[in-house]
Amino acid sequence: MANPKGMRDIPPELAILRKDVFSRLSKVFESFGFDPLETPIVELWSTLKGKYGEDAENKLIYAFKDKWGGRELALRYDLTVPLARFMSETQVPLPFKRYAIGRVYRHEEPQKGRYREFYQCDADIVGSSEPSADAEILSVIGKVMKEFKLPGYAVQVNDRRLLRGIFEKGLGINRNILRVYREIDKLDKVGWGKVRDELKQFVPVNTVRKIKDVIDISGGPFDVMEEVSCQFKGIPEVKSALKDLEEIFELTKKTKSRLNLSMVRGLDYYTGPIFETIVKEPKIGSITGGGRYDTLLGRYGKNLPATGTTIGVERLIDVGLELGIFKLKKTISQVYVVDLGAKEYAWRVAKMLREKNIPTRVDLMGRNWKKQLLEAEKMKITYVVLVGPKEEKKGEATVINKESGKKKIVKLIDLSKTIRNF
Repeated sequence: MANPKGMRDIPPELAILRKDVFSRLSKVFESFGFDPLETPIVELWSTLKGKYGEDAENKLIYAFKDKWGGRELALRYDLTVPLARFMSETQVPLPFKRYAIGRVYRHEEPQKGRYREFYQCDADIVGSSEPSADAEILSVIGKVMKEFKLPGYAVQVNDRRLLRGIFEKGLGINRNILRVYREIDKLDKVGWGKVRDELKQFVPVNTVRKIKDVIDISGGPFDVMEEVSCQFKGIPEVKSALKDLEEIFELTKKTKSRLNLSMVRGLDYYTGPIFETIVKEPKIGSITGGGRYDTLLGRYGKNLPATGTTIGVERLIDVGLELGIFKLKKTISQVYVVDLGAKEYAWRVAKMLREKNIPTRVDLMGRNWKKQLLEAEKMKITYVVLVGPKEEKKGEATVINKESGKKKIVKLIDLSKTIRNF
């Protein structure tokens, strides 16, 4: 029997890696003072409806009717809207800084780095409208990239106010502006030629040229901001966006961030600075995405500013494996106690190691010692502990480090310490 399309079993070696990645991400978030929050996988359809745009709601969200109660339900599409719903129902001190790691569901066409059931990992700050909150999110992204040593990454930054000011006020595009944004957002995926051809279908040719001139502005963040300021003087949205971006880039000078005027982000609820992280190789799309969404919580009756980012855990893992940054382990076990004819003693040794929080296996199949050694080899377990009647009589054990080939006979009382020192 096959799994539903886009849904995967996660075998132990990949589950072990995921657990490690989640742990490291949690430590990064907690180093900035973010606290964990968990929300349900299943939400009311009314909670999700009207928050993501027509394409997502008509094609991507898993919505269904509860056959017992008749209510309209949906699988969560991301972790941001559930956070907004939580904040509308809860009184917490502000700013509220939370991180969440959990499964989300999207009815997309499965491809490399993209699945229908996958994990998202979010960090959000609710209650602060200050640019320093956006700068902290940008700093979190930078620390995540450093933690996993991803080469050739770039954190792209833009601002929805800047987009509105330039394209709607500066270039006078009012009709079909959302279509314009969607086409520009495809630039990295399909190239300017296809974006231009699509834009020409509903935007005058001379305006398409102006759009190209804008998105071609490049250089360091402050150089781009200076050019934009010169070209689009007097537009309030441009002025307020540049003011905040200047502070954000000042506070995050050591992150590999740049201002990219072609980066739009697809979700309709972004209102200010937006973020996206890409890697040069492999070509897998964005690793992180996010931004400021000051009006989303107001849709639930509580007007609170908010900003945050999503770490694409699935893509992070896929990239790390392809680049050789991550190594898969067949088992979490660190020690295999091989019974040479003293079963009760072997069990006692294993129990002692487990009490020292050292993951340990013993034979459960009635194998002889040669087959036990073979199993330890197949599982790539680092430490083998040999115990038999002779070792039991002396209260000893023989420890072998399979990676280095070192072998040592030790007293039982020193066994766990010896393994840790190995």
